[in-house]
Amino acid sequence: MGYRFTDLTTACHNDWRAYIEHDFVRQLGSATLPEASFRHYLKQDYLFLIHFARAYALAAYKSPTLADLRQAHEGLKAIVDVELGLHVGFCQEWGISEQELEALPEARATLAYTRYVLDTGSRGDLLDLHVALAPCLVGYGEIANWLNAQPSTLRGEQNPFDAWIAMYEGDEFQAAMHAELEWLNNRLADVTPARFAELSKIFRDATRLEIDFWQMGLALIDQDLTA
Repeated sequence: MGYRFTDLTTACHNDWRAYIEHDFVRQLGSATLPEASFRHYLKQDYLFLIHFARAYALAAYKSPTLADLRQAHEGLKAIVDVELGLHVGFCQEWGISEQELEALPEARATLAYTRYVLDTGSRGDLLDLHVALAPCLVGYGEIANWLNAQPSTLRGEQNPFDAWIAMYEGDEFQAAMHAELEWLNNRLADVTPARFAELSKIFRDATRLEIDFWQMGLALIDQDLTA
């Protein structure tokens, strides 16, 4: 019958739920997250997006088929030509200038996750890279959907973080998430149990690093690096 993405989240259940339901996420949904924590996260997420684009460039290099190459190319274009511009505009609404973003040093949590993704993709194949990226691409879509199912989540003007939720619940991001899930499910269907165990470890490690990314924002870890 083969494996599916849900088998990865089941194999790493505790870490996956700790990521999806992290206190940073809960406080973002209930509008109780300190604004300083959100700004810190926004700054570091800008740096993450740059490395996310590099990961898609690596995916293009690792692509064994024209279809995979086109997918990587579209992902790279979407980040560089669209998403980074939107993120800069979003940051400006929060009082963070583009000049400030360009001068940012990377926090340790940013370094850890982005370099893990790039190292995993460099050492492994295209599936390794996609699995390492999945906690971000799939996870953010699931987080938005999870938040919308929580009675404590506030929407609209009463929540200053509503635009963030709206971005990841939106049709464009949800479509990208489902396209990624389809790609992963097609590839996972053919892997052996031994190979699935390897992929589960990659997924678990990447998820734990995403948890650290949330915690960085919540606790203002590494704030000395971003002053």
